[in-house]
Amino acid sequence: MTVTAEGPLPAVPYDVTVVGAGVVGSAIARELAARPHLRAALVEAQDDVGQGTSKANTALLHTGFDAHPGTLEARLVREGSRLLAGYAAACGIPVEPVGALLVAWDQEQLAALPDLARKAVRNDYQDARPLDARELYAREPHLGPGALGALHVPGESIVCPWSTTLAYATQAVRGGVDLHLNSRVERAVRHDGLHTLTTSRGPLSTRHLVNAAGLHADTLDRMLGHRAFTVTPRRGQLIVYDKPARDLVRHILLPVPTALGKGVLVAPTVYGNVLLGPTAEDLDDRSATRSTADGLAALREKGRRILPALLDEEVTAVYAGLRAATEHDDYRISAHPGQAYVTVGGIRSTGLTASLAVAAHVIGLLRDSGLDLKDPVELPPVRMPNLGEAFPRPYQRGGDVIVCHCERVTLGEIRDALAGPVPPRALAGLRRRTRAGAGRCQGFHCGATVRDLFEKKAGHTR
Repeated sequence: MTVTAEGPLPAVPYDVTVVGAGVVGSAIARELAARPHLRAALVEAQDDVGQGTSKANTALLHTGFDAHPGTLEARLVREGSRLLAGYAAACGIPVEPVGALLVAWDQEQLAALPDLARKAVRNDYQDARPLDARELYAREPHLGPGALGALHVPGESIVCPWSTTLAYATQAVRGGVDLHLNSRVERAVRHDGLHTLTTSRGPLSTRHLVNAAGLHADTLDRMLGHRAFTVTPRRGQLIVYDKPARDLVRHILLPVPTALGKGVLVAPTVYGNVLLGPTAEDLDDRSATRSTADGLAALREKGRRILPALLDEEVTAVYAGLRAATEHDDYRISAHPGQAYVTVGGIRSTGLTASLAVAAHVIGLLRDSGLDLKDPVELPPVRMPNLGEAFPRPYQRGGDVIVCHCERVTLGEIRDALAGPVPPRALAGLRRRTRAGAGRCQGFHCGATVRDLFEKKAGHTR
């Protein structure tokens, strides 16, 4: 197992390299690990997997009921939803099939629901059905006044996005894929059958290249002479409410979607919190992950209509993520066989759901581009630590010290995360792996202990 974060990169060319260790890039690397005859690498600009769009989303496992019928995204979300549900069950990634309600607040939205139901059928989802106001309020008694009806989509689920990315990367590394962190690609050229990537840690050569660089996918694409799309960072700000708010909502509450996306939702999380968001702000800055007073005020105003009692609950945290929006209404996945290069761009908020199907699709494109792909071997299973409140947690077994009382994280969980195949290299990475410090006190009580454990494992002295 090779995970590096400093020093020069290997001089020997790889057979195939994936740029970008988000949920999609990690899923592709996992597929490559199932072909052990290949020498493969996963290259990431930041110090951990899942550090971009993958770490700051709404954590939904979609059915694809409202995708544009006939698009590549629609097919891959549909296939990926089934694949990820099975994968999560096998790996211990928490998933709760709470279902979704698309709530109509006026006559125009109510009139749009039948078309959404028909779109679901065109996307091979048969279970969506309309609810009148009486049925809606029976299901969601805390819903704000004035709703006229809803479309019930029982297959929509909530999932842990951090564990999903980490599971893919763990299987990839265990299967022999080299993971190189802190390796930002600054230049890419192809000469004599080899791609040479100039990175922040020096050069890396590879015969085949997969661009899964997320917000920077168009930049890498342009380095290789293509201009098929432009990424516009779309910021989504979210508010996280404390665990007592969980009793206020039973489903994912969605608005009727618009051209900018699914709009502002209220959704439970597998961790026991409630999310309100996201905003949809098109920006020029691909690093603008700051929350804003105006954005949070707009969310609270929308939340007041959807679930008024939510505004009386305590806020645990706010965060913002950037989605890789493009000028197209579909994923931008394409092969360039003459360059031994595959672009995986425009993967928006559905990328988590579609990740395994995207990976399988990319493997097919690599085969068509001349990569020698033998039949896959079965990868050793991976079992992720459960972070979901609806499933047994280690603290419930007793016999271990609880370090983070807000999230009930044990000493053993922290030690296991620090000793994992893809260990955290910062406290934020440890928080995503364990939830330590992510509760209502935001690490006020456990922060010193968690930092001490992290620094001792990292070989530092206080």
